[in-house]
Amino acid sequence: MTESPAWTDPSCPVARTVDLVGDRWSLLIVRDAMDGARSFTDFQQRTGIARNILTERLRKLVAHGVLTQVEAPSGRRRLYKLTDTGKDLFPVIVTLRQWGERHAFEPDEPHSLLVDEKGKPVPPLQPAAANGSPLTSDTTSVQHLP
Repeated sequence: MTESPAWTDPSCPVARTVDLVGDRWSLLIVRDAMDGARSFTDFQQRTGIARNILTERLRKLVAHGVLTQVEAPSGRRRLYKLTDTGKDLFPVIVTLRQWGERHAFEPDEPHSLLVDEKGKPVPPLQPAAANGSPLTSDTTSVQHLP
């Protein structure tokens, strides 16, 4: 990783995550990388992002270990690949998608759907306690560590 940014809230993992990947473009780049985008052109065509903004976001995601650059088979350019750190954002992307499916569309408005390898819709993600019971904002609290 490169030098740390000025954290919005240094002790909050949510704030640090938002500082690193919480802007609109970064999350869409991560989404597209999970869906097979690899080249600068892939990301630009899928998102419609301006070249200068895409360049800056890709640099930031590489600098913080979310993406890495690899040689293209042709050797003519570099491609982007999710790291394990980037892949760890999968539940975040799924949760955002599922929230959007429930709250960002009118009831009959068409939208894409995330499916598993058998073509079945991915069930809603729900955090669970060690005993399997569902967790919500009403059943959890933040504990500040020393």
